[in-house]
Amino acid sequence: MTKVLGISGSLRRGSYNSALLRAAARLMPEDATLEIASIRGIPLYDGDVEAQGIPAAVTQLKEAIIAADGVLLVTPEYNNSVPGVFKNAIDWLSRPASDVKRVFGGRRFALLGASAGAFGTVLSQAAWLPVLRTLGTQPWFGARLMVARAAGVFDEAGNLKEALIEEQLKQFLAGYVAFLRRAAAGASRAGQPGQPGQGGQAQGG
Repeated sequence: MTKVLGISGSLRRGSYNSALLRAAARLMPEDATLEIASIRGIPLYDGDVEAQGIPAAVTQLKEAIIAADGVLLVTPEYNNSVPGVFKNAIDWLSRPASDVKRVFGGRRFALLGASAGAFGTVLSQAAWLPVLRTLGTQPWFGARLMVARAAGVFDEAGNLKEALIEEQLKQFLAGYVAFLRRAAAGASRAGQPGQPGQGGQAQGG
């Protein structure tokens, strides 16, 4: 069984990205699951808070990432870049710096997202790439999914109603899960769990 962890980068109750993530959980390929995690409850990063101990919500999300075969980041786009609340969560997950390799190193990430605008989340997804590279992840580039004009793609209850987007999402997930399975098989033949990265930057300021 291939286990994927999905994280929405929005806290809004009616979030299009959270709705997209729920649809993804429903459309996962056979013998694969998608567990939905939340960034709710993660405070703004503060070194003084870190000095008192990593918040429980951060620790819980770290362990969920470590337990997964892959991580799906479902990102909104704010001001042509990544949402601050989502980047803040990733910054917390990289603390302390000694945990970066354990949480992110060599881990296989994928990006998708939805936006009310006409260009989907093309700039947000691009802005995530240097962050994922710095953390030493292994992003999947086999497909792209950037849902534009999302208000017309979901109904009032947050259900995906656009058949074309549903098919694109299904194909995206199939490709990503196939990538995870190939990577796992390759690592198994090599007698190792994966290829950890060397990323991670000390934080301060």
